[in-house]
Amino acid sequence: QLVESGGGLVQAGGSLRLSCAASGRTFSRYAMGWFRQAPGKEREFVAALTRSGGSTYYADSVKGRFTISRDNAKNTVYLQMNSLKPEDTALYYCGATMNTLLIRSPRAYDYWGQGTQVTVSS
Repeated sequence: QLVESGGGLVQAGGSLRLSCAASGRTFSRYAMGWFRQAPGKEREFVAALTRSGGSTYYADSVKGRFTISRDNAKNTVYLQMNSLKPEDTALYYCGATMNTLLIRSPRAYDYWGQGTQVTVSS
């Protein structure tokens, strides 16, 4: 089970830190990713990292502004979001996958959280 938290309403230029807590003992076996979905749009890749956190991946739209990290001892993955823009407004989901080859594709993910809303006002 994955549970996201940390979303909210923030002004453009502000920051938020999302968290995704996983239950169970196998968290460290999974690569983790963050995706987002705006109304009327498909779920899109935001960021991901491998089991150890040694490799990270970002969408071009967030590169340099967002940072993904994980703490395997706490079964938690984070998404630090800085310099937020109105176009970052969406429902943000975390997911877990064993398939690192398709780490940017939502189809590769085995488990999803319920999402946390991020709204950025201009």
